[in-house]
Amino acid sequence: MKGSPLIEHRLVDVAKFVLVLAACGYLLLRGSAGIGYNWHWQTIPSYLLTVDGGHMRPGPLLRGLLVTLEITFFSLFLSAFIGLGVALLRLSGSLVGRLLARIYLETIRNTPLLVQIFFLYFVMAPILDIGRFATGVLALSLFEGAYASEIIRAGIVAVPTGQWEASHALGLQSFDTYRAVIIPQAMRRILPPLTSQAVSLLKDSALVSTIAVYELTMEGRTIIAETFLTFEVWFTVAAIYLVVALFLSFVADQAGKYLQVS
Repeated sequence: MKGSPLIEHRLVDVAKFVLVLAACGYLLLRGSAGIGYNWHWQTIPSYLLTVDGGHMRPGPLLRGLLVTLEITFFSLFLSAFIGLGVALLRLSGSLVGRLLARIYLETIRNTPLLVQIFFLYFVMAPILDIGRFATGVLALSLFEGAYASEIIRAGIVAVPTGQWEASHALGLQSFDTYRAVIIPQAMRRILPPLTSQAVSLLKDSALVSTIAVYELTMEGRTIIAETFLTFEVWFTVAAIYLVVALFLSFVADQAGKYLQVS
């Protein structure tokens, strides 16, 4: 009996969600009819999966999604390392280290990501002799690393002072204190928000299409240029981003619950 109000509440929420979707669909159809747009959804599956010699192969949109996931994967780990390094610099006793970390944070957080991508691609990439993919990963890593550093720093600061005092009493050096005592405890606090940061990284990865990296957004733009199926393609691309972002959000939520229990 106690679960009945909860079930009813969830059913009401589902009904509201369905009504909102129906209203959005109606407005969309009404608007497309007003401009005389003819939908061609039947062609979209061929851009997701293709049949070649009796074998299913990923279409351009799924190939672009794989590139997007690859960019997100590499950028996420690199930004975590950058964030850890910057956080440790900000907490260090070195005035130069704290100053450099502060300059990096203020520069990255107060300039648009798109400008940073263009700067790295047109200015730094020829000097460093790196390609478009590496440039995109580097730009995203530097951008997300600035935000990750604040998450990591907050997690480290939140560790009780007594843990530091106990480590020093045992004769542990700073490196061993961070490695064996502080970082493991801080991970419980920083892992969920870092996982959530992956969702932002996934969405921000769409900007690397501006330097002709053929990820999901760029593949969608290419298909639109060839077929003029503007609405169908962009809605499909948005749906793919939504599904992946919801999955990452679910992982972040489960990670948070697991760490709270453990």
